[in-house]
Amino acid sequence: MKIKTGLILCAGFGKRVQPITDTLPKPLIVYKNITLLENTINFLIKLKIDKIKINVFYLKDQITTFIKNKNFPVNIEIIDDGETILGTGGGILNLIKSSEEDDALVINPDTIWDNSYISSINKMEEIYFEKKIKNILLIVNNAFCFDKRFNGDFEIKNNILLKEKINNFKYTGCQIFNRELILHKQINYFPISEIWDTLLRESKLYGYEHIGEFKHLTDYEIYEKLFI
Repeated sequence: MKIKTGLILCAGFGKRVQPITDTLPKPLIVYKNITLLENTINFLIKLKIDKIKINVFYLKDQITTFIKNKNFPVNIEIIDDGETILGTGGGILNLIKSSEEDDALVINPDTIWDNSYISSINKMEEIYFEKKIKNILLIVNNAFCFDKRFNGDFEIKNNILLKEKINNFKYTGCQIFNRELILHKQINYFPISEIWDTLLRESKLYGYEHIGEFKHLTDYEIYEKLFI
C-alpha cells in the first residue's frame, strides 16, 4: 500500500523567527535559493505523493499566490483554516476533513527535507501498513541535530515511542496519520500532542528513527546560523 496524500502545515505565525515573519510567512523563507515550502513540495513529489493539501491562516494570500504562480506538477489544494488559528491539531483535522483518504503523510516545511529522508519515510510507511497502526512519527537522535540546545521529545523501543525523564530523540516534523484518531474532535485550536499523549498512554504511538543530519528552522538564532 502507498500513502497518496500529503498534508503540509503552513498556518502558523512563525513568532520565533520574528522579525523575518512580521511580513513573510515562515514557509516562504528562502534556504539556498529555494523556499522551505517549495523544497517540501518537491520532496513530496519525490515520495510519489499524488495530492497535496496545504493549510493557511497567517499571511495566507502570500502562500496562495506563491502556489498559483509556481504551477507545480502535482495536484495542490489550499485549505483555509478560517478566522482563528487552529494549532497543529486543529489544522490537521481541518485538512483531513477535506481529504477522501484514510491515511495521510503530515509534514512540516520548517525542516530542510532532502533525499536522505526518502528511504526512512518509505520504511516508516512500510511499518505503518504492516502493523496496521494509526500513527507513526519520524524521529532523529539528538546527536544528529543541527540545533542541540533542547532536550528530545521521546525515547523509542521496538518502534514504540515513550516519554522518559531524559529523552534522546526529536520529532522531525513528519508523521503518517489515520483520520480515525482525530475525527471525534471539533475544528478549533488544539495541539497534535493531545492525540499523541493518548496514544502514548496506550503504548500505541509508533516511531521510526531516521539516521542522518536534522536541520530545522527552530527560531531566529538558527535562522542566522543556517540561512545567512
